[in-house]
Amino acid sequence: MVNNNNKIIKCRASVTRRAALGVLMASALCAMVPHGAIASAAHPKIGFSIDDLRVERWTHDRDYFVAAATKLGATVNVQSANASESRQMAQIENLISRGMDVIVIVPFNGKVLANTIAEAKQAGIKVISYDRLILDSDIDAYISFDNVRVGEMQAQGVVDAAPTGNYYLLGGAPTDNNAKLLREGQMKVLQPLVDSHKIKIVGAQWVKEWSPTEALAITENALTATANKIDGIVASNDTIAGGAIQALAAQGLAGKTAISGQDADLAALQRINKGTQTMTVYKPLKDIASTAAHLAVDLAKGTTPTYTTKMNNGQKDVNTVLLTPISLTKANLDRVVKDGYFTMAQIEGQ
Repeated sequence: MVNNNNKIIKCRASVTRRAALGVLMASALCAMVPHGAIASAAHPKIGFSIDDLRVERWTHDRDYFVAAATKLGATVNVQSANASESRQMAQIENLISRGMDVIVIVPFNGKVLANTIAEAKQAGIKVISYDRLILDSDIDAYISFDNVRVGEMQAQGVVDAAPTGNYYLLGGAPTDNNAKLLREGQMKVLQPLVDSHKIKIVGAQWVKEWSPTEALAITENALTATANKIDGIVASNDTIAGGAIQALAAQGLAGKTAISGQDADLAALQRINKGTQTMTVYKPLKDIASTAAHLAVDLAKGTTPTYTTKMNNGQKDVNTVLLTPISLTKANLDRVVKDGYFTMAQIEGQ
């Protein structure tokens, strides 16, 4: 009897060991499957991590992207970092844990995401840098407008309105690689004019987080330092331009000092229509958002997308799609109306 019990005990122990071995083998197999593996190639899951949806421009990108991706059969999970570096990293990690196939990122700070992106890649998730280049990271693709060309258009727009005199340069956020590309383009136009003494750059400053409040304060100080003698301000986007124009208006200079912008925000288009802002650079957001959606779905499905160039981000030459921007003045404001971006009634403030 004791013998039989021993046999039963040994048998149970053997079964237990086999069961445990089975669990280990199953766990190992699960670990070998990429975290971002597509459950259904027809319905990929895409995460969209956006710098700050409180900024008007990004709400348009979100809406166009979601519409295009949904039409392609994808589902999109949108997150807004609200201009917080740590929040964006946490949100991307959340998207990784939720098993996205592709994560599209508008970075708040393109210099700090390397480790987070490495986590995504380890999980088998593709990563696309949207509009702003993420630096020193193993991203799969980058899509933007030609930002050097945008900078050239901004500078040329101010030069066309004020060919001589004192210039002030209001750059974008120092954490945004685009700000540097814009400045590169601006100086391609401005440096020859500086060298020929047609213009004088009396000051230049980067504007933290593209803040209109900071742009206002910087411009107030610049006007004080120059006794209001500033003929042109090369502002790197419409939000910065808006802050600068408040300072100009307080000195009776709105509409007299030429000033550029970028993004074709409604408030900027209204200022251009009224004559207080000289120009903006329109980047058809439906184009970039819908192209990015196709790019994301292609990468999710393992299809090779069509790229226009490569951009080095400090770690690799990244496959890149660059789209063409459009310079807007009062003479061609109807372009945004034709594109269905805004109505003329909205631009006229009706």
